[in-house]
Amino acid sequence: MLKTIKDINIDGKIVFIRCDFNVPKDEEGNITDDRRIREALPTIRYCLDRDCKVILASHYERPTPGVYEDRFSLKPVKARLRKLLKLADEVIIAEDVVGEDAQKKVKALKTGEVLLLENLRFEAGEIKNDETFAKKLASFADIYINDAFGACHRKHASIYAMAEQFAPENRGVGFLMNKEINFFSKVIEKPTRPFIAVVGGSKISGKLQALINLVEKVDKVIIGGGMAFTFLKALGYEVGKSIVEDDLIDDAKKIMKRAEERGVKFYLPVDLVVADEFGQNATVKYLPNQEIPKGWMGLDIGPASTRLFREAIGDAQTIIWNGPMGVYEIDKFSKGSIMMSHHIAQSNATTIVGGGDTADVTARAGDIEEMSFVSTGGGASLELIEGKVLPGVEVLK
Repeated sequence: MLKTIKDINIDGKIVFIRCDFNVPKDEEGNITDDRRIREALPTIRYCLDRDCKVILASHYERPTPGVYEDRFSLKPVKARLRKLLKLADEVIIAEDVVGEDAQKKVKALKTGEVLLLENLRFEAGEIKNDETFAKKLASFADIYINDAFGACHRKHASIYAMAEQFAPENRGVGFLMNKEINFFSKVIEKPTRPFIAVVGGSKISGKLQALINLVEKVDKVIIGGGMAFTFLKALGYEVGKSIVEDDLIDDAKKIMKRAEERGVKFYLPVDLVVADEFGQNATVKYLPNQEIPKGWMGLDIGPASTRLFREAIGDAQTIIWNGPMGVYEIDKFSKGSIMMSHHIAQSNATTIVGGGDTADVTARAGDIEEMSFVSTGGGASLELIEGKVLPGVEVLK
């Protein structure tokens, strides 16, 4: 059993909350989607309501360890946090992670105040799961709470080694983390059927184990995105210059064979949006999946595939969606993903969106509020589907 923040006596204590504030920003450094920050608010407010001193920590992207760069700073997160929390006082930000400024500000922290440490990955010890670094972080607080579902599949210091520094009665998960784990566990273990998996994205390699696992559990699989071409090539189709993982063609054949053995309906795109080059200025054709010219590449599913997939999810009671149907970042190749989002949102099923790009698609499509559950962690949700125990969960059990 996982201990949640409600199971711990936090009244008046210094609480360290590992959050996931790895939010998208535009070229000017403005936050474009603050959902991960908003999802952390219930845990933060719960601590503030109990007269705690609150220390928040998160990573942001992948800076060079040990090198401070302003573009990787959490300062924009600090500004958004203050606005969302509606605090009378400023959210304090440390200029470092465990250095002089952080130590000074932790000592000066008053009841009801929030201190945000700088980007954890500015410290080389974070991604190395370094115990010395973890002990320095742990020395700041009485209680450790992990609410960073999106980072839980990584065995990093603030996720793993730090949690080990606290007695079991003084560590647990926040509301967001608890919600994510419970939701995925229930859906994967006891889904209401028909249970349909919609899987997209550029490559099979990152989702191979998840697909192998899903074929054993679902009633239908719908494949889109770049990964579809490895399956199409496995069936003997010409795929032109489309993205293909030749070393995984045998795995693709095994997945389709296993689906057939289990009576799982397996859907691939029947038509595609193909282009002579990758980019906004490319020449585009809509062609059946058997007619891709040799020098061309498929970059989105076509309108017939969109209709087929809509029919396939028509009777669904549970839909899990991970990965876009095409290169949705480019307008010309975004229609398949946007339409898939609309169809899933309009279904009568319980709809679960695996975070990352898929959540971004649903936001762009204006469907995010219509989905039953939108995960904050793409990689972590995939590993749960694969049946793995996440390091951030394992250490707290």
